[in-house]
Amino acid sequence: CSLRQGHLSTAPMSDKRPSKRARIGVEIVEDAGDWSFLENVQELVEAAAAEVATEPALRIKSASVTVALSDDASVALLNGQYRSKPKPTNVLSFPSGPGAGDGYIGDIVLAAETVRSEAGAEDVPVEHHFQHLVVHGVLHLLGFDHETEAEAEAMEKLEIGILARLGIANPYTGTLDTAKI
Repeated sequence: CSLRQGHLSTAPMSDKRPSKRARIGVEIVEDAGDWSFLENVQELVEAAAAEVATEPALRIKSASVTVALSDDASVALLNGQYRSKPKPTNVLSFPSGPGAGDGYIGDIVLAAETVRSEAGAEDVPVEHHFQHLVVHGVLHLLGFDHETEAEAEAMEKLEIGILARLGIANPYTGTLDTAKI
């Protein structure tokens, strides 16, 4: 689900929350697909990005991302072209390359049909699954991955804490970890 081209420093900071100045700006592009099942996409994306930005374990002053709302067919083409996996997936992350604007960390592409069907199959609110995928995509853009067990554990730990602050249950166990709030 990630197309890593670069790696940003994400060294641990103190346990204190960073100032509210930490921010990830978002631009949403409606590329393809029927996203009418989500009434408040902008708010959902902004809330997810804001929680990533204020995650104490990350060093983020300000950044920006583009979130493309797409469909399974378009995502399957991208997945085939860039990952040699010509099938739809829920989220793809494309880190920014040379020449990107200051603070621009990349693009996240989501597939409407897959997002909706996964939420139904997992019996979770589609808004929660959508925000989880936005958080997951942003973490990929910040250099996190899940290719090894250690990487997966580190990334999942961050996701669980960020999602808990959004009031979203742990996507890996289905329980809300109130200790992470």
